[in-house]
Amino acid sequence: MILVLAIAVLLWVVGHFMGAPRQARWSMIGLLYIAVLGIQIAFPDGHPLRLATGESPALWLILGGFALLAVLYRAGLTRLRARAALSDAQEQDVAAATSGGFRETELNRYARHIVLREIGGIGQKALKDSKVLVIGAGGLGAPVLQYLAAAGVGTIGVVDDDVVENTNLQRQVIHADKSIGMPKVFSAQAEMEAQNPFVTVRPYHRKLTSEFAGELFGEYDLVLDGTDNFDTRYLVNETAVRAGIPLISGALSQWEGQLSVFDPANGAPCYRCVFDQAPAAELAPSCAEAGVLGPLPGVIGSMMAVEAIKVLTGAGTVLRGQMYIYDALYGESRSIRIARRDDCPTCGAGARATGSDG
Repeated sequence: MILVLAIAVLLWVVGHFMGAPRQARWSMIGLLYIAVLGIQIAFPDGHPLRLATGESPALWLILGGFALLAVLYRAGLTRLRARAALSDAQEQDVAAATSGGFRETELNRYARHIVLREIGGIGQKALKDSKVLVIGAGGLGAPVLQYLAAAGVGTIGVVDDDVVENTNLQRQVIHADKSIGMPKVFSAQAEMEAQNPFVTVRPYHRKLTSEFAGELFGEYDLVLDGTDNFDTRYLVNETAVRAGIPLISGALSQWEGQLSVFDPANGAPCYRCVFDQAPAAELAPSCAEAGVLGPLPGVIGSMMAVEAIKVLTGAGTVLRGQMYIYDALYGESRSIRIARRDDCPTCGAGARATGSDG
């Protein structure tokens, strides 16, 4: 038995000098133990190998049992320490939320966020302190506004010059039949405040123009664009680039939707890097002309809200430099890489040098 212990010590020392990790050294000793136990069981009494390795398997079985108990004890202790560390982190998150100006009812409301390690109390406080501007209160804007309000984003601005129409209600689920004829921004505001009275909604019932876009964007941390015309999309993109804030943009067509996070300030392309110029009108018909599946804006709009929460809290991997495309008709989705263009008139080297957006 002494010989076997000496071999085990030798294996450990040699492994140490050879730079073998601790797990590998323990594995070698484990193999030695299995070999010795096999000898004790397989060979008859009095065999020289049995005599050299302890004569009886009982001793080795007892020794192995003690070793197993030690391993289990260490593993249990490690788990307890990990759970204690996680509990401490959760307590810190709750403390951060409690000290962040949340009422008791808000803590209960956002509890499912706070227990998420990637968000926690600190992330929920970041949402509360954030200001997000949503362009459009239609198909994409509806789920975006609903979920950002429900998530506890502190200040939400919404820009739209349109009024609620009967044909909107098939997909723009934030509006009700009683709201037909009402400006969309006020209809959306009423629903958001009814859902979460702890958020501030700023309605802008007007068309987004270059005259006031720059000043408006400067008041917000993030912009989401759910509009359905290219002139507005390019204006939103240019203004967001100038303000140095991320833009989450979504688009729909019949059964297909797409979204991406355009953020040149963090190395990602801008909208014009990908869509250099608007397509011909016949190649990009409106929803009224081509139709759109009712639930599709809910899918893409909800994903836009997810990306917004990730941007604001720093959780996960944001869709910067990627475009997500969803085909509802065939149940397929794919993500393609998109790159920044140095010759982009909005965020390229020339635009940065002249300080203009082309």
